[in-house]
Amino acid sequence: MVHRFLKVAVVAAALIAVAACETVNPYTNETQTSKAAKGAGIGAAAGAVVGLLTKGDKLQNALIGAGVGALAGGGVGYYMDVQEKKLRDRLAGTGVSVTRMGDNITLNMPSNITFALNSADLNAQFFNALDGVSMVLKEYDKTVVEVAGHTDSSGSDQYNQALSERRAQAVAGYLSSHGVKTQRLITIGAGEAHPMASNDTEQGRSANRRVELTIVPVTKG
Repeated sequence: MVHRFLKVAVVAAALIAVAACETVNPYTNETQTSKAAKGAGIGAAAGAVVGLLTKGDKLQNALIGAGVGALAGGGVGYYMDVQEKKLRDRLAGTGVSVTRMGDNITLNMPSNITFALNSADLNAQFFNALDGVSMVLKEYDKTVVEVAGHTDSSGSDQYNQALSERRAQAVAGYLSSHGVKTQRLITIGAGEAHPMASNDTEQGRSANRRVELTIVPVTKG
C-alpha cells in the first residue's frame, strides 16, 4: 500500500535524524551530516513526520486518483539521486538549502527570501527558484510533496499557526499553478512547534522562519 510505504519512509527519516543523519553524498562519495542534525530541534524531518502520518487512506486514495506512479524498490535510490542533483543545480545561489535524508529530500526556504516580515505574499524575486522546483517535480512525479510552514516563537501561538498555514498554502499554490498536481501536495502549518535553532537570538529566530518542502518517493508495497 502506498500509505504503508509513506509511514515507513517518514519514520525511517526520523530514526536517521536521531542517529545523527549521516548519509553518503552520491556525487562526492563523502559521508555528511544533514543540516537537520545540527539544529536545536527536529528540523528538516519534522514536517514529514507530522503531515504524512496524519493523512491516512485519504492520501493513498488521492495519489491513486491522481495517477501517481510507484517506483520499484531497487530503483528508488537512483531516482531520488538524479532528482536531488537537478534540484541542487536549479537552486544553486538562491538561498534554498537541499538536505538528503535516506530517500527523502527536504528543501529549506528561509522566509527572508520567500516572504516579507509577517506576510504570506511571495517575494517576486523568489519566483525563479520556485519555477525550478516546479520543473523538477513535474519531471519526477512519482513522489508526494509536503509543504510545511514554520515560524519563530515571537507572537501568539494562534497568530504563528495561522501565518505558517498561509505561507505553506502560498508556496503550494504557486507550485500547483505551475503544473505540479495538487493531489501530490500536502500543506501543513507547524507554527512554532518545530524550531531548527534557538529562539533566544535573532539569528536563530530567522532560521526558524521558513517553509520546508519534503519530497518522499512513492513505491510499490
